[in-house]
Amino acid sequence: MKLHEYEAKEIFREYGIPVPRGFVTSGKLEKVEGPVVIKAQVLVGGRGKAGGVLFADTLEEANRKIEELLNKSIKGEKVEKVLVEERVPVKKEYYLGIVIDRVEKKPLILFSTEGGVDIEEVARRNPEKIVKYYVDPQEEFLPYMARNMLKDIGLPSPEIPKVADVIYRAYRIFREWDATLVEINPLVITEDGRVIAVDGVVHLDEDAYFRHDYSRFEEYRKREDLPFAYVELPGDIGVIGNGAGLTLASMDIIKEYGGNPACFLDIGGGASEEIVKRALEKVLEREDVKGVFINIMAGITRCDEVARGIVEVLKKHPHVKLSVRMMGTREEEGRRILKENGISVEDSMEEAAKKLIEMLNNGE
Repeated sequence: MKLHEYEAKEIFREYGIPVPRGFVTSGKLEKVEGPVVIKAQVLVGGRGKAGGVLFADTLEEANRKIEELLNKSIKGEKVEKVLVEERVPVKKEYYLGIVIDRVEKKPLILFSTEGGVDIEEVARRNPEKIVKYYVDPQEEFLPYMARNMLKDIGLPSPEIPKVADVIYRAYRIFREWDATLVEINPLVITEDGRVIAVDGVVHLDEDAYFRHDYSRFEEYRKREDLPFAYVELPGDIGVIGNGAGLTLASMDIIKEYGGNPACFLDIGGGASEEIVKRALEKVLEREDVKGVFINIMAGITRCDEVARGIVEVLKKHPHVKLSVRMMGTREEEGRRILKENGISVEDSMEEAAKKLIEMLNNGE
């Protein structure tokens, strides 16, 4: 589960990691104290490059830019609130990230003297500027270990204990909250020598929900009780199948023909017309979805139920680019229903995937 930046920073504050003064709003301000940064609260990467981080020096300018952000979408996600923070006087920018290395089966702490940019770019261009430290999950990570990892990377001596303290506290968050990612980019050294987490990213392991109270987090409160398996992905083609294996194969064939899946959605066996409707509507909630690939191998699922669900949704979304492959129980009836509504059905998933990619590429 991804947390919004303001939620990540609430946890940072609780663990003693310094963050800028700020507040969340979805409306106009009555006053500002000095220059501010206004950040769209969306759960997508590359927010800054997509225009989701703006700066303002006056109240009038701040309100204008808040309104600008609240009226836009960032990578398909509607901006519903913004974080307004003091603008920090930056002297240096560092990178800190903690992840699980699934090969080594250990937590991995990454630190770089090049912050404020994508860590992948630093790894490609200047790998020597990244220090890696594996933590034994059976042992405690102590402050001196954080200091030791910083000694050979060129930090000035006065900075080492301050930065190491942030690393130690970030790892505590990672471990105690069952996180899969804790990232601070940039971790800033200010002109007066303070260390401040200007940005914050925290992802939590949903399988650990029984150990924590997630009700404080926005995405947990908004979570739907969906009658199907749904995993959101960064692409722009919705993928719907019945059965995990078939849905994964559908994603593979979309990639094979040059597309990028926007989701994994498995309606399961015996899905009713209503479940198919909800599934397709769920995919189409995202503004960045350009097309939908539906692949059905009907056993206890019935093709006519699937077809009726598709037709009902397309009455509301007539311009959706859609490609369907279905076969099995009540196949002839399902094909007839779709054909009567101007929707063709392909004989193989390869043909269906190829047709959808061609439609999207040709702008049909």
